[in-house]
Amino acid sequence: EVQLVESGGGLVQPGESLRLSCEASGFSFSTYDMKWLRQAPGKAMEWVATINSGGLLRDYSASVKGRFTILQAGAIATYLQMNSLKPEDTAMYYCALSTRPLSPPSALNPSKYDYWGQGTQVTVSS
Repeated sequence: EVQLVESGGGLVQPGESLRLSCEASGFSFSTYDMKWLRQAPGKAMEWVATINSGGLLRDYSASVKGRFTILQAGAIATYLQMNSLKPEDTAMYYCALSTRPLSPPSALNPSKYDYWGQGTQVTVSS
């Protein structure tokens, strides 16, 4: 069975850091771009970051650029290093993979992805 499994979320104070992990089972995602998205309570899904299949090209939303780094470790894991966390970063974070290019609004729709993890909760609060 193919799965994406996120981990690493938790409760931290503003200014602290977390590293989220997304591990794949049943396939290798070295061939495809990987994305991190998030959804805060009562808000729409938001794209956070993308790393390309080669791991050399990365893109970030304006809200996290300069604070978050997306990393790839081999063919079965990707990470989201989150520094200088803010209360507005509080959300459920998901990793996702599509074997086809997706553009907004499809890129924000979990049903459009081939693989979508169960999510890991990040809460930033003092």
